[in-house]
Amino acid sequence: MTRMRVFAGSLVTFMVVGSGVASADDDPSVPPGTEATASAPIEVDGNDPDLKLPEGATLAAAKVLDIKQVVEDQSGDERREDTNSDVKFALQAEVLFPKDSAKLSAQAKSRISTIAQEIKAQNATKIRVFGFTDNLGSSAHGDVLSRKRANAVQSVLGQELNDADVTYEVRGYGEQYPIADNSTEAGRKKNRRVEVSFPRSENGS
Repeated sequence: MTRMRVFAGSLVTFMVVGSGVASADDDPSVPPGTEATASAPIEVDGNDPDLKLPEGATLAAAKVLDIKQVVEDQSGDERREDTNSDVKFALQAEVLFPKDSAKLSAQAKSRISTIAQEIKAQNATKIRVFGFTDNLGSSAHGDVLSRKRANAVQSVLGQELNDADVTYEVRGYGEQYPIADNSTEAGRKKNRRVEVSFPRSENGS
């Protein structure tokens, strides 16, 4: 059983266990380096009657998570995620590249330019560009293609930002970290994507 409470803008989750201590595994759908970063010195009283714990149950340690807002366009081609600390754009591969290609279209460059404008608005200097594929074809091919696509997106961002102070982390994860079910074409389409993420500025929009 998982219970949630909101404290001062942060979401705190904790596990109720019958005995001993429970530990929640990290979300396997989140690539390394993009985990939630919210933190707060929250103390949860295990004897609080509002918790209504089963007799003999105890609480595992509280875990503070970022509150996430997700906005997806009607077509599902583009998704924006905002947390307390980061902004992430996910663009489906079909709106960026021809099938099985890492060559960007003119329309794709326009979309990336829009992301670059948001990066400028947030005054971000550390940018992650991660590529992903579905699980069709060989894993090795997916790894190479996703890296080439991430590099292509980073190249346009570099031209748009033209800032020597900006650093990039570019990776191709292939079929790792799916966000949808690979057993359907609709799910595979969501998994074929490039994600651009960067820290949110307190002064940004």
